[in-house]
Amino acid sequence: MPIHRSGFFISFEGIDGAGKSTHLEAFANHLRQRYPQQEIVLTREPGGTPLGEKLRQLLLQEPMHIETEALLMFAARREHLAQVIEPALQSGKIVISDRFTDASFAYQGGGRGLSLETLNTLETLVQRRGADLIQPNLTLLFDLPGHVAQERRSKARTPDKFERLDLDFFEKVRNEYLRRAKSDPGRFVVIDAQQSPERIWKHLSEIQLNY
Repeated sequence: MPIHRSGFFISFEGIDGAGKSTHLEAFANHLRQRYPQQEIVLTREPGGTPLGEKLRQLLLQEPMHIETEALLMFAARREHLAQVIEPALQSGKIVISDRFTDASFAYQGGGRGLSLETLNTLETLVQRRGADLIQPNLTLLFDLPGHVAQERRSKARTPDKFERLDLDFFEKVRNEYLRRAKSDPGRFVVIDAQQSPERIWKHLSEIQLNY
């Protein structure tokens, strides 16, 4: 069970090219209008802190051993939690993060093949508070077949090291995301990212926070 005091924690997830980032700022603005008394904190992983942003550059560009990659991801997350997420939640703010731990299970676990046991150990080490884990209250998963995401990525920015990986990698990432969503249906809302932006936004704008 998540322990967030009076705050509310939302994560956006999906494979590269699924379009989640397109809707992040608009969703944050939508919540600012709906909950004018609450401050909205918009952040991202890897990143979110000065140290995390430095680690982000290494993680997205430099080749490294898979365990090194996972350790750096969780090191950035530990700093992110300590400096940004936990203080914001404890003071009653709404936190929206572009990716959180589900991405590590999807990319380092599903895509790279790192054991889920190792990822569970890192998750417990970094996110355990007493008997509970710090997890999002709500995760919006933008689901898209790998080949469609690949076409979208080819028309976008210069790819990072993950975005250059093959279709098989992204299908494994997608499958792990869907496995996570199936295992925790109370937290996940799966959004069909093949829909038009207008239909996706309609879905997002109708989401109610238990807040």
